[in-house]
Order: sequence, then C-alpha cells, then structure tokens
Amino acid sequence: MESTLDFATYTLWSAYGTIAFFILAILGFIFKWGFRFRFVGATGFMIVLTIGLFGLSLGLFGRPTIPNATRFNLVYDNGANQAVIAVSSDITKEQLEATLQQAAIDLFSYGRSANDGDAKLTVRARAQYHGDGFTYPIYLGQLRRSLFQQQDDNIDLQIFNKEFARLKSLEKK
Repeated sequence: MESTLDFATYTLWSAYGTIAFFILAILGFIFKWGFRFRFVGATGFMIVLTIGLFGLSLGLFGRPTIPNATRFNLVYDNGANQAVIAVSSDITKEQLEATLQQAAIDLFSYGRSANDGDAKLTVRARAQYHGDGFTYPIYLGQLRRSLFQQQDDNIDLQIFNKEFARLKSLEKK
C-alpha cells in the first residue's frame, strides 16, 4: 500500500505554526493581553504536535518492491532467525527468486536475534499440493541473509529443483 503522506512537509509547517504561536504568546505578555495564557497552551500543543509529526516523518520508511515477485502468506515466523512463507503452486523459478527476496526485505527487522548463534535470517518458501485426501507441503526454496545488515550483499538463495519437478509431476496426476 502506497502512502502519499509527506510528514516532513507537515513537520515544517507545524514548526512555522509553533513559532507563530510562540511569538503571539510573547506579544501577549508584553501587551498584557487577557488571553495570553491561551497562547502559551497553544504553543505547548504545537510543540507536541511538531515533535509527533517529526517522529512520523522518520518512522514511515518505504520498502523496495522486487519486480516479478508474487504474493505470499507468512506461515511461520519465530521472531528470531526463521520464517516460512506459502506461495502459489503454479509459481515459476524466476518468480520464486523474486518472492523470496521480497519476503526477506519485508521480514527484515533490527529486533530479530540469533537464537542458536546463527546470525542469518532463513526464509523458506513452500507450496501445497492437495491430493489423495491429504495436503502435502513442498519446500521449493530458501533464502539466507544477514540478521543485522539491511543492505546485505551476501544473500544465499537456493531453489530446490527436485521439489519443483516433484510438484509439477504431482499436479499432472
């Protein structure tokens, strides 16, 4: 979902308003206006509003979108270094690569930790085959990337060709 809000611009205009209310409050005390304390309250409110807008301008980061990535559902996430996503059973290898990269970007967080000493986030992709009254999960690939670096150049992407062939042969039956 694309956000069209520009909090940096709102922060700037809110800062201008804060300065204007501060000047009015000073003028109110100089000229002993009866409503000078209302300007003090408005100035305090504008300061809080400006700080909040500044925080929002820092916190809403857009995530890059990988071309050719398909939709996926998060099936499992231990909050540390492992996650599993579900993809469609008619996905291609190129789409799976892009989807794994997109999932790794979407699931990256500085709050993740390495439970077992492995400082890599592992994202596995699986498809499901429904047949013979059972549902078979088939793992099609995995991606391993750093838990601590957002721009990781050492991504280990594996596509399981045997599982792709197995999925295609099960779908033909």
